[in-house]
Amino acid sequence: MDHRTGRAVFVLLTGLLVAYLSYQWITNPAGREERALQVAVIESSREIISALIGDDALEIVDPLSPNRKVGKVYVYPESESWAVSGFYRRSENDRWHPYLMTLAADHSLVFLKLKDRSPQLLERAESDPLLEISP
Repeated sequence: MDHRTGRAVFVLLTGLLVAYLSYQWITNPAGREERALQVAVIESSREIISALIGDDALEIVDPLSPNRKVGKVYVYPESESWAVSGFYRRSENDRWHPYLMTLAADHSLVFLKLKDRSPQLLERAESDPLLEISP
């Protein structure tokens, strides 16, 4: 077989294989379903952190609105729950406060760890077993 013919056959078969695998990846609904679950979990985590901090001007960095300059954020499923990490600040003058949140399958709060030493949160952490304030 001529080298040109062999190359042409190789390129054609490789192109067909890439096209087939791309089609399978694009039409696979599992990825879209997982993304929809992640978006719902992140939106629930935003509501929880906003309600806890109680500030209307709260700025949140999470997997839906990442900012690599602030830090890495993630959302991932655990056995029966979800873990979401992120950062928040009350204003541009405030520093970024990291948080790690665990949500149950129904998006209820299981555990929240914050790095924020505000008096309001310290007081609440004393009576709320779901909230931990780290130094």
